[in-house]
Amino acid sequence: MNTVMEWGTVSAASLIGMVFSLILSIGLPIVLLILVKIKLKANLLSFIIGSATFIVFALMLEPLLHSVVLTATGTLLTDNIILYGLYGGLAAALFEETGRLVAMKFFMKDSLNKQNSLMYGIGHGGIEAILLVGMTYISNLMTSVMINSGALQASVELVDAELQQATFEQIKVLWELPSWQFYMAGVERLIAIILQIALSVLVYKAVSVKSRTYWFIAFGIHFAVDFLTVVITGLGAPIWIVEAVLLVAVAFVAYYSYQLYKKEGNV
Repeated sequence: MNTVMEWGTVSAASLIGMVFSLILSIGLPIVLLILVKIKLKANLLSFIIGSATFIVFALMLEPLLHSVVLTATGTLLTDNIILYGLYGGLAAALFEETGRLVAMKFFMKDSLNKQNSLMYGIGHGGIEAILLVGMTYISNLMTSVMINSGALQASVELVDAELQQATFEQIKVLWELPSWQFYMAGVERLIAIILQIALSVLVYKAVSVKSRTYWFIAFGIHFAVDFLTVVITGLGAPIWIVEAVLLVAVAFVAYYSYQLYKKEGNV
C-alpha cells in the first residue's frame, strides 16, 4: 500500500536557526582559538591535543565500555532513567576527565600553563561541537535547501517506494519541528564549550599544584551535569528548561574556574 507523502517546506526561521547553531558550533571554537592564540599567546598544539584527547577518549574508548556494559545489563539501565543517568554521567566524567589529566600531565608537561589550559579546553569542547553538531547542521542546512527547491523530492521519486518512504520519514522533521528548536543546538554547544574550558582549568590546577582534589571536583561537576541532563530530559522536560538549568549550573562552574584562573597570576 502506498502512503501519500505530503512534502512541506523548511521555514526561513528554521533555516536561520540552523545557521545560528552552525555558527556557534563551528565558528565559535575558531574565534576563541584565534583570540586566545593572539591575546594570550597560547600555543596551537594545546588546541590539537585537546581535540585529539576528546576523539580518543570520548569517541573511541568510551563507546567500547558502553557496548560491553549495555550488552551485559540488557534493559536494566536503559529502562531506568536514574540508573541510566548515573551510568552515563560516571562514564562520561571518567573518560573525559581522565583524558584531560593524561593529556596535561604527559603530553603538555613542557608547555602547561593557564593560557594553554584554556586553549586545550577550546580544542576539547570545539571538536566536540564541530563533530556532534556542526557536521549535522551542515547536512541539515543543505538538505533543507534541497527540500525547498524541490530538488530532493525529484531525486527521491527516482528510487523505489520503500526507500522513498524511509527517506521521507527521516527528513520530514526538518519542516515539522518548531523553528525555535533549531536554535537550541547552538545554545547547548555554547554551554558545553564553556563547561569544557572551565573543566580544563580545574584539571590544569590539579596537575600544576599536584592536587587530586581539583581533578575530583572536575569529575564531580562533569558527572553532575551529564546526570542532570539525562534525567531531566528523560523525565520529559522541554528542551528550553533543560538548557536553562544547565546554563545556571555551568555559570557557577565557569565563575569558580575563572577565580582559580585569576589567582594564578601571569604565567
